[in-house]
This record gives sequence, C-alpha cells and structure tokens, in this order.
Amino acid sequence: MHIAILTFEGFNELDSIVALAILKRVRDSRWRVTLACPTPTVTSMNGVVVHAQSTLEEASSADVVIAGSGIHTRDIVKDAALMGRLRLDPSRQLIGAQCSGTLILAKLGILAGVPACTDLTTKPWVQEAGVEVLNQPFFAKDNVATAGGCLSSQYLASWVIARTAGLEAARSAIHYVAPVGEKDEYVDRAMGNIAAYLPAKAVA
Repeated sequence: MHIAILTFEGFNELDSIVALAILKRVRDSRWRVTLACPTPTVTSMNGVVVHAQSTLEEASSADVVIAGSGIHTRDIVKDAALMGRLRLDPSRQLIGAQCSGTLILAKLGILAGVPACTDLTTKPWVQEAGVEVLNQPFFAKDNVATAGGCLSSQYLASWVIARTAGLEAARSAIHYVAPVGEKDEYVDRAMGNIAAYLPAKAVA
C-alpha cells in the first residue's frame, strides 16, 4: 500500500505533513506513506525544506494519492510538463485533495461532474475550472475526496484510513493525535464528517 502526498514548492505544511503524520499512525509494515515531489527537495511556504520520498511518477502508480496545497498551485497547474507527469486514475486509485490541491484535481479532469471542497482563497479558481464548490469541510464521491481548510487534513487522512484499513483504524489514528481531554469530541467530529461518504461495509 503506497500513499503518496503530492508536495510541491511553496507547499503548506499543515496539508502535507499533518496528513502524513496521521496516516503514519497506522502501524502496518505493508504501508508506505511518502511525500511525492517534482524535485529532490522542496521548500514550504514558511521556509521548511523537505526531501522527496518519492517522485510524481511513483505517485501515478500509488494506491492512494493526496494533493496538498501551497502558494504556487496556480502556477503549477499552468505548467504542462509538470502536470503531464501526473497520471492519476480514480478507477484504480483513491484520490484526495485539500485546499488548492483541489485545483490540481480540477485541472486534471478528475472532478468532472463532482462537487468539491477547497479553501476560501482557492474557491473562485476552482469555480472558474467548472467545479461546484461546497461550503463544508469534506466531501467524497466514490474514490475521490476533497477537503477545505488547513486543519481539514485530519478528515482527508481519516477517510483514507477508513477506506483502506477500516473505521476502527481511522478512529484510533485520530484519537492518538487529538488533544488530551478532547479526544472523544475530535474522534466523533472526524467520523461524523466522513461517515456519509464511506461504503456501507466500512461503516458497519
């Protein structure tokens, strides 16, 4: 199981790294969670430098792909060579995006006919791409999910875990990272946001 988090120059740490940390709470030797980058290193919007753990080409063959956001996403989607390295397919992959990552999915044609969530800054750009933007933190249809707002990364990660490792694994991951004294509320909120978008067998 390879989960690739698309992480570009100018990335938002709260998208890529928080999602990675929650996903890594699943202790399964068969799981591989990586930051998939276009270059050997990328620098975040706040100056944090990370090393790529996988390539965009590897992400295209991953089981799960999450598109994180960043301050250069509008430039990224205009770069035909860069976008051409992404060959994502919801018929064989779980695909998610957060905030401006939703614009990447829109430009790849993955959100055709599918409403989506994004942050308030990115909303008009996603709408210009012909996608209906919802006023909620999370939405999924079949194998495609989107989330809006930096801290909604917990919902996207929970959905991925629930779809691949089961609902209890998702509950456990969120419970681990939730603040002490608020763990039950955090788990209930996360599960409440994703439950309607899970296959019946995952919720049972």
